[in-house]
Amino acid sequence: MTTEIEKHITGCRTWPHPEVVEDLARLRQIAPLTHCITNSVVTNFTANVLLAAGASPAMVVTMEEVADFVRIAHALLINVGTITTTDAEVMLKAAATAQQTNTPWVLDPVAVGALKFRTDIVDQLIRFQPTVIRGNASEILALGGFAGNAKGVDSTVSSLAALPAAFQLAEQTGTVVALSGEIDYVTDGKEIITIPGGHEMMTKVTGTGCSLGALIAAFLPVTGTAVRAASAASALFAEAGERAVREARGTGSFGVGFLDQLSTIGMETRKIYI
Repeated sequence: MTTEIEKHITGCRTWPHPEVVEDLARLRQIAPLTHCITNSVVTNFTANVLLAAGASPAMVVTMEEVADFVRIAHALLINVGTITTTDAEVMLKAAATAQQTNTPWVLDPVAVGALKFRTDIVDQLIRFQPTVIRGNASEILALGGFAGNAKGVDSTVSSLAALPAAFQLAEQTGTVVALSGEIDYVTDGKEIITIPGGHEMMTKVTGTGCSLGALIAAFLPVTGTAVRAASAASALFAEAGERAVREARGTGSFGVGFLDQLSTIGMETRKIYI
């Protein structure tokens, strides 16, 4: 990491950072309606993650309803993981509506750069100014015009190596970038927040990365800034992952335990439920 990038690192978020505690309390009070247009592999897990954290998920994906639902939702997630031609039309309509209505939204550009169709759609979606782009190192490198070294939806590059690309992407687009990896980073092209923690087992359960994008979306309407929303969601995920792995016997029990931890985290600070 260059000295130029290092000087923009302004803070770190881990549970129970006061801002994260406060933001989780607000999320549970408001239960933001979070509209998820996400991939078919992770729909159920994503909905359960949002419910566990305290948000209200909805998966409205028909062309006839999507614009109307964006207008009433608190936030929107668009995840291109299992995109089809029909999905692409729905996503573009949802993103256009979100821009018109100032609905905060998150773009998860799954495997962008690996295949032309999804890459072209992601390029079009970015024109509708997502509030946050959440991706792994390979995806963020690809969006920045660098070789991403993706292996399907997985990254073979460290988040630290992709941090300069994330900073540059945020600077150029005016969009907050949430970079996921061994250490998560959140940047708006001016400051960089680091979020350490989590566990490698989180990469062995389908949907953890995708559901993080949904949780970031849920935090957007309850926090002051997009940087704070992405940082709070990432810190909450990291803590839940660390707690869940202590009791897990394998990936199956870890997935269930992860949801349990998301739903109970904060019991040690009772004011979250007040």
